[in-house]
Amino acid sequence: MSEYKKPLPEVQPWSKAFWTASKQHKLLVQECQECNSKIFYPRKLCPECWSSNLAWSEASGKGKIFSFTLTMAGVEKKFQENLPYVLALVDLKEDVRMMTNIVECKPEDVRIGMDVEVVFEEVSEEFSLPKWRPVK
Repeated sequence: MSEYKKPLPEVQPWSKAFWTASKQHKLLVQECQECNSKIFYPRKLCPECWSSNLAWSEASGKGKIFSFTLTMAGVEKKFQENLPYVLALVDLKEDVRMMTNIVECKPEDVRIGMDVEVVFEEVSEEFSLPKWRPVK
């Protein structure tokens, strides 16, 4: 594994389970035990009812592209080597939306509504980042 030069996640007590699972190539979402809302990104409180009674469940790893942009320029120096890249909003089957990169696909082939699946990029000993690719 080469040295990863981009920013790494800042783990908080309420996001630790997410990052631990990601390292094991599992995608987690939170679920409020009071109102049953699905939650992503990891939070301390439910954004619907403000309950702190939250649990984790493993997501299917399947989704559809809701929207995307092709990033061509104007990024921090650390990200320039990856240009162009696709930054997308993916609607997971679990009814949450995740911002992510679309990988293993030519940028010009990305489409709204495209079926995608999660893959994990090993970036350090501590972190694997969830990204999404077209379903094969």
